[in-house]
Amino acid sequence: MKENPQISIVIPVYNEEACLGELIPRTLASCRQMARSFEIIFIDDGSKDQSAAIIRKAAADNPDEIVGVLLNRNYGQHNAIMAGFSHVRGDWIVTLDADLQNPPEEIPRLVAIAMDYDVVGTIRARRSDSFFRKTSSAIINRAVQKATGVMMHDYGCMLRVYKRHIVEAMLMCHERSTFIPVLANSFARTTTEVEVEHAARTLGESKYSFGKLLSLMFDLVTTMTTYPLRLLSIVGGIISATGFGFGILILILRFIHGAEWAANGVFTLFALVYFFIGAQFIAMGLLGEYIGRIYHDVRDRPRYFIQEVTGRKKDG
Repeated sequence: MKENPQISIVIPVYNEEACLGELIPRTLASCRQMARSFEIIFIDDGSKDQSAAIIRKAAADNPDEIVGVLLNRNYGQHNAIMAGFSHVRGDWIVTLDADLQNPPEEIPRLVAIAMDYDVVGTIRARRSDSFFRKTSSAIINRAVQKATGVMMHDYGCMLRVYKRHIVEAMLMCHERSTFIPVLANSFARTTTEVEVEHAARTLGESKYSFGKLLSLMFDLVTTMTTYPLRLLSIVGGIISATGFGFGILILILRFIHGAEWAANGVFTLFALVYFFIGAQFIAMGLLGEYIGRIYHDVRDRPRYFIQEVTGRKKDG
């Protein structure tokens, strides 16, 4: 019986043919430096370029060192990683993006640190991203810290290490919208963070547009806490009290200044009406997000569908 590898590296791939030619040999070289057995699992998330073909060839050339998990269509980064988790055999699992912004050469150092922790998070040192990406990440990180109480500083960096029991716990969770670093921390007893190098993307294009970043922020808020629902009640109470106060003020000023004051109060009334309508739409939007997620969970459809697994030898 072939012995299971000690380390599993999980790399989601979506239209990254430009990066794979460099990523694959660098990751292999980095893993071979470790005095531990390993496997590298590439998950093709429904790529429309030649990424799947490149992964198939790499798996054929490096059986049991490289495994290809090919999904039938695009399911998103975190669902693709969960598909990879379902095939890992190692005791420590490393996740890594395919864009080469975090160098695979960091893997041996992180694995050495992970021997004493359930989760090893990373902080991108001298981050090479646009001002918009840095600002949006800072807002998201702060929101996650407040909601979870786990003080990690860079939830957006996917170069992380998890012990196997953390991954197994995550696989037992069946919600459709998953943000893996937050979910992992909810099961971890011991966590730490280390700085890692970060480079500007030189090959391919970023897959996170403004719309996808906004969607990610909604996913984060609605998957990790129900606090916004409680906040709606608080905000609603404040708005109601403010509206009541304005009503008393308008009534008093009408008696003092007469009906001609502020165009007989029409403009003030319009301002109040629009204020309340806006607050209601915000509340309805948040409630809609939660109801939509309940709907998706009740349907209980699979997170992903694996079309092919290649590169893994049969146990003998």
